[in-house]
Amino acid sequence: MTKLKLGAIPEDKPVKVSHEIPAPVFEDLTLYARLMAESGQPPVEPVKLIVPMIARFMATDRAFAKARRSLQSSKTGV
Repeated sequence: MTKLKLGAIPEDKPVKVSHEIPAPVFEDLTLYARLMAESGQPPVEPVKLIVPMIARFMATDRAFAKARRSLQSSKTGV
């Protein structure tokens, strides 16, 4: 069984965004979705993986987290 970084995909209120992605990226998303289903998670449409992947990327990007904290503290004056 493949250990994937993404877990179950939560339902959330969407904001519509329309953007084209390269075919190889979509193929990889499709493969990732298939591997998730094979590891016992509910099947998910490949497009639904984009948001959790971006969120995970930003959550683990230390430079982004530092910059966000800096901006938040400058807004609150702390």
